[in-house]
Amino acid sequence: MSRKPAAAQAGDRSRLEIVFDKPQLLGRLFGEYDQNLVAIENRLGVYIAARGNKLQIEGEAQAAARAREVLTGLYNRIVQGQDIDAGMVDGVIAMSAEPTLDGIIRADAGDPPPVMIRTRKKTIVPRSGTQIRYMEALGRSDVIFALGPAGTGKTYLAVAQAVQQLIGGSVDRLILSRPAVEAGERLGFLPGDMKEKVDPYLRPLYDALYDMLPAEQVERRIASGEIEIAPIAFMRGRTLADAFIILDEAQNTTPAQMKMFLTRFGMNSRMVICGDPKQVDLPEPGKSGLADAVARLEGVEGIATVRFNAADVVRHPIVGRIVEAYEGPNA
Repeated sequence: MSRKPAAAQAGDRSRLEIVFDKPQLLGRLFGEYDQNLVAIENRLGVYIAARGNKLQIEGEAQAAARAREVLTGLYNRIVQGQDIDAGMVDGVIAMSAEPTLDGIIRADAGDPPPVMIRTRKKTIVPRSGTQIRYMEALGRSDVIFALGPAGTGKTYLAVAQAVQQLIGGSVDRLILSRPAVEAGERLGFLPGDMKEKVDPYLRPLYDALYDMLPAEQVERRIASGEIEIAPIAFMRGRTLADAFIILDEAQNTTPAQMKMFLTRFGMNSRMVICGDPKQVDLPEPGKSGLADAVARLEGVEGIATVRFNAADVVRHPIVGRIVEAYEGPNA
């Protein structure tokens, strides 16, 4: 590798070494054209040099220690059979900075992550401290409000938990819903019947499902009614027992719709309400059912509220910077 050292500004400089016992895995650790190492160097301000099965890290002492933890954590994820992508690298870097997560990266040196979700196609592990708390709430609480910007994994992790419980038999069906609110478009002008009109609004839910289950299983379970994807209006008058129920884009419900949805809760069910309170498309944004419900129900026994922010964005790093720009002092 011939990259130039990244500048290390403050503090004592340090040089650390890591020895890996399975050099055949280092290509996956480094990434194509060493892109994973470059990302760690750029984010932490260190210089990483490879020598056979050894890596040398040079930089400010704390940054070098974080880089060592990140590389060790990523390596052990590969040993455990997990895939490493840019989002995973960015998430592990972010987690290494969280004081409340002391020991979690080190725990990867042989132990499984503190919490995980297993589906037919993949095993999902948290990429931020907030995701850890969210995944714990998904496995524990009856009703969970997940609030925050796009790209933080609110809906994706909820669908993953729902699929895990469906294939594990702890629920009989999975119900995914969202309001079909017109954000500048006119629903009536779209071609097709009602299903064809509302399907574009439900596309993110389909995408998450196909990421968790083989396509033929998704289609078979939808046909059998085990998985139902429908606009919130279709929930009226029902009691949803033995089900995992997810409401996405909940900021676009009215208080009346939200009350109707929450009172569909039945025996042996779990309900997750996902939304970004700052992205309301209602004609009167101040009358969002999501904000109203959280204000009324936060702290009620059996109900958990998890708040994400721009630091939790696990898409491309530029998405986090865009969120910060829109939510900053000039917003």
